[in-house]
Amino acid sequence: MTIASRPLGGSLDSLPPAFSAEAVAGLVQAHWGLTGALSPLTSERDLNHHLRGAQGQFVVKIANLAEGHAVQRMQNRALRHIAARDATLPVPRVVPTLDGTDDVVLTDGHLMRVLSWLEGTPLHAAPQSAAQSVALAEMLARLTRALQGFDDPAAGHVLQWDIKNAGQLIEILSDIHDAEARLLCVGALERFEANVAPVLPDLRWQVVHSDLNPHNVLMGADPDRVAGILDFGDMVRTPLVCDLAVAAAYRIDRADPLRSLVDFAAAYHRVNPLTAGELRVYFDLVAARMVTTIAIASWRAARYPDNAAYILRNFPSARAGLSALASLDRDAVAAALDRACPVRAAEQE
Repeated sequence: MTIASRPLGGSLDSLPPAFSAEAVAGLVQAHWGLTGALSPLTSERDLNHHLRGAQGQFVVKIANLAEGHAVQRMQNRALRHIAARDATLPVPRVVPTLDGTDDVVLTDGHLMRVLSWLEGTPLHAAPQSAAQSVALAEMLARLTRALQGFDDPAAGHVLQWDIKNAGQLIEILSDIHDAEARLLCVGALERFEANVAPVLPDLRWQVVHSDLNPHNVLMGADPDRVAGILDFGDMVRTPLVCDLAVAAAYRIDRADPLRSLVDFAAAYHRVNPLTAGELRVYFDLVAARMVTTIAIASWRAARYPDNAAYILRNFPSARAGLSALASLDRDAVAAALDRACPVRAAEQE
C-alpha cells in the first residue's frame, strides 16, 4: 500500500455498501420486525436509510465493511452510556433486534444497525445567530461531559478526520486545486506541527463525538435550540479540546473571526471548563480542522466524482474560515481567550 493510493485508511478510501432498497427493507423486517417506506440518506462511508412506518421513524445503517464491527459496536455502547449519564441529551437511541441484540452481521460480513429518528431542521438550513452558537457550544460541552468515563478498545482506531492526525495531511495537499487555499493549508499545518503536535500527549484525552458539523446537528422550531445530535461515526479517543475545535471551525464569523472564535470557547468553558494547555492550542486546532476538511474533501472528490457534491459540501466555508483565521494576530487571540475563559488553579493543565 502506498501513500499515493491509500493515504486516508480503508474506510475513507472505499465506497459505501451497495444494497438495494428492497434488500434493506427485507433485512430490517426480518431482524427488527419493522416495515415502512425507505428513503436513502447521504453518507460519506456507510449506507443509510430513513424508515417511516406504522411503528415510527428510524435510521437503518449498514456500515462500510472496511471500518470493522468493533467501531460500530463502540458507537452503540457510547449511545447507551450517554443516555444513562444525561437522558435529556437529544441523541439517537439504539433500537434492539427481535433477538435483543444491538446489531446484525449480514452474510457478507456487513454490520447492520437501527437507531431512533430525531426530528428537526438541519443546522446548515437554519437561520444563523450568535445565540445559536452559544447553544451549540453548551450542548457539545454537555455531550463531552456525558461521555466522560466511557472507553472502548475500538476508541483508539485511526481516523484521519481526527485532527490530532492533521500533520499527515501534508501528503495529499496536491489535490487542492485552489492555489491560495493550498498555501493557507501549508501554513496552518506548519503551525500545527510547531505549536500543537509536541503537547498533544499532555492534554486531557477521552472519547468524543468529533464531528459536530452543520449536517450533524438538528435545530428545533426555535432555530437557537438544539433538537438533535447525529452521526457518531467519527467518534474516537483524542484530546478533549479537539472536539471543541471541530465544532468551532464551523461557527467562525468571517466578518468578526476573533469574537466568534472566542465566544464559542467561552460558552463551552462555562459548562465544561478548559485547561490553560487546551486554550493554548485551541486556535491552531480550529485551523487544523479547516485544513482537514479542505484536504480530505479535495482528495476524495477527485476519486469519487459521482459523490463530489456531497463530499465538497463544507469546502467553501472551511476555505473562507481558514482565510479569516489567517488574518488574526496570535497574541491577540491568546489574550482574548484568557479574558473570556478564566482558568481556576486546579485546571491550569
